[in-house]
Amino acid sequence: MKRVVVTGMAGITSLGSDWASIEAHFVAGRSGIRRMDEWDRFTELNTRLAGPIDDFVVPKHWTRKQLRSMGRVSRLAVGAAEQALQDAGLLGNPIIRDGRMGVACGSSTGSTDEIKAFGNMLLNSVADGLNANSYVRMMPHTTAANISIFFGLTGRLIPTSSACTSGSQGIGYAYEAIKFGRLPLMLAGGAEELCPTEAMVFDALYATSLKNDAPHTSPRPYDLGRDGLVIGEGGGMLVLEELEHALDRGAHIHAEIVGFGSNADGQHTTRPEVSTMRRAMELALEDAGLGPQAIGYVNGHGTATEQGDIAETLATSELFGKDMPISSQKSFLGHTLGACGALESWFSIEMMNRDRYVPTLNLDEVDPRCGELDYLRGEFRVMHNDYVMNNNFAFGGVNTSLIFRRWS
Repeated sequence: MKRVVVTGMAGITSLGSDWASIEAHFVAGRSGIRRMDEWDRFTELNTRLAGPIDDFVVPKHWTRKQLRSMGRVSRLAVGAAEQALQDAGLLGNPIIRDGRMGVACGSSTGSTDEIKAFGNMLLNSVADGLNANSYVRMMPHTTAANISIFFGLTGRLIPTSSACTSGSQGIGYAYEAIKFGRLPLMLAGGAEELCPTEAMVFDALYATSLKNDAPHTSPRPYDLGRDGLVIGEGGGMLVLEELEHALDRGAHIHAEIVGFGSNADGQHTTRPEVSTMRRAMELALEDAGLGPQAIGYVNGHGTATEQGDIAETLATSELFGKDMPISSQKSFLGHTLGACGALESWFSIEMMNRDRYVPTLNLDEVDPRCGELDYLRGEFRVMHNDYVMNNNFAFGGVNTSLIFRRWS
């Protein structure tokens, strides 16, 4: 078995595209949530809250030829991948194009402008706006394919379009590809572009926040006064590398991935199951050869939905006990769906390396129905941990758990 380390990390979020900018918002308790006045035309959509990236600009060096196959979701993924490669010292290095590097990446869906154009064809029998690249921008594996093509990667391509676990499955499957010796380098993560249709998905389930006139008070993961989730957008990517390969080229190592667990509830598409959520965490611990006591912090999925928060925290409390520290960065960014697993893995590593852990924003009173845990609230928590866990759960009953080890 090969050991797998993280040598590059990056993300694009509503709070910024580097850790210093994002952390400054965390410290100040400022979220990226705002009222979406542009959604007022959707009269049957109840929520008006989201976490958009209002300042994303396509890099000037990207060519028209490169851009024509990329919708917004792919542009966010490729942008994060480019930054992660830069961080790893691999951007422009020919070793990423000789078959040594692959990509594992996903999103909930492809770009919705193209979906709308194809829908218009079916509804109105016209092909306005459709061209040779429309399907490539719409297809479920558009992020992985565009990353591979943009950087000339000829290793494995693993699409992980599994809604809210797209990013964490991307990292997990990339880790396994390296661990079992298939190749030494992988780009791994996920992305999501903001679309009112995704808000409507949760609106139809009565699961969106309606605090439309007080956007910075929502979402409220684990809080008794929560009233639903808020959709966000973003892209997050990690460069994973076989340890000896990284050491041979003198790479800077951010952390080691030591465990990954993934399973399915097998019960219901939208109702989470405590037992299988817990089992996913146990699988990650077994993969890492660790007991529960080794984990010093759990980065929770924390969507601010009633069923999700309660099930997740009961599973976590059953496994780790009441003293386990937990928090959710979705309170700052909203639920970035396909991107959240990658972004929260990045944040977990940054927090572990700096011994400073981000609290959950807007968590004033923990819902007594949630599992008994050490919920981080208010100020940053100073802790020294050698292992942290990041958990994500998705529609369809998909559960994932990743364990990162401090590199020393």
